[in-house]
Amino acid sequence: MATGTHEYEDDPRNAEILISVNGELLPRDKAVVSVFDSGFVLGDGIWEGLRVTDGGIAFLDEHLDRLFEGAAALDMDIGLDRAGLTARVMECLAANDMRDGVHVRLMITRGVKRTPYQDPRMTIGAPTIVVIPEYKNPKPEIASEGVTLFTVHVRRTGPAEQDQKINSHSKLNCILACIQAAKAGADEGLMLDPAGFVATCNSTHFFIVRNGEVWTSTGDYCLGGVTRGQVLKAAREAGIAAHERRFSLTDVYGADEAFITGTFAGLVPVRSVDGRTIGALHPERPKLLPRLTQLYRERIRSFATPLS
Repeated sequence: MATGTHEYEDDPRNAEILISVNGELLPRDKAVVSVFDSGFVLGDGIWEGLRVTDGGIAFLDEHLDRLFEGAAALDMDIGLDRAGLTARVMECLAANDMRDGVHVRLMITRGVKRTPYQDPRMTIGAPTIVVIPEYKNPKPEIASEGVTLFTVHVRRTGPAEQDQKINSHSKLNCILACIQAAKAGADEGLMLDPAGFVATCNSTHFFIVRNGEVWTSTGDYCLGGVTRGQVLKAAREAGIAAHERRFSLTDVYGADEAFITGTFAGLVPVRSVDGRTIGALHPERPKLLPRLTQLYRERIRSFATPLS
């Protein structure tokens, strides 16, 4: 039964974690924000998912780049610089003595409003900054068995509607895609751009392999994925042809391999799309995903920010 690409193994230690809310460390059941908070009222905020592995935060600089670019686009003053925000995350991890197998959700909203209305000028006080660290690892079967995708009718929008480059709290577009895919019995939704070319998935990025080449979308209609970018860099540095290009579902159905990428689970194989088994046309061709996975793991070790 489809359960989603972010299924994880429950860890009892998470019941005792401390969560940082505006710098105050609180037990899980006490970590709350106001009903007047911009994130609750309107989805007015930005966020990042961070992976803590082997005593370091993977690709922290790239995540902070994306976060601060999103804040600039939303005309939101975070109230902390990069060093201050990094210290806030590090403090929370240290308080929980967390060093490995951890996923961190860093969330920043515009702050509390004096009345529930969209105008940012109704905001009073400083932004709300929340750090939620959890012991969280993907279920082993996600990587071993792969996932299934269903192409949804919900399209990725262009910058004139809602710029997909912003990792905002407002995810209704993706949520609707997720719902449709789940109703169809799939793990995640594959989303197309306005012209009908493949764009991305509702919560991960999408790749195919054709005759030894790695393809992903142009990136015009998807978030600037950190893991996506690292996979492209790793492939090119290893001499593997990696293209950002337009391609259609016909290219997907005939692909030798398909996989998704994300901070939480890394690289995950896709076994079928819209009921078509991926790799069925040329089963004799060697698989590229194991090598890409190893190259990605090596980059994590090389580009992790050590915990303080």
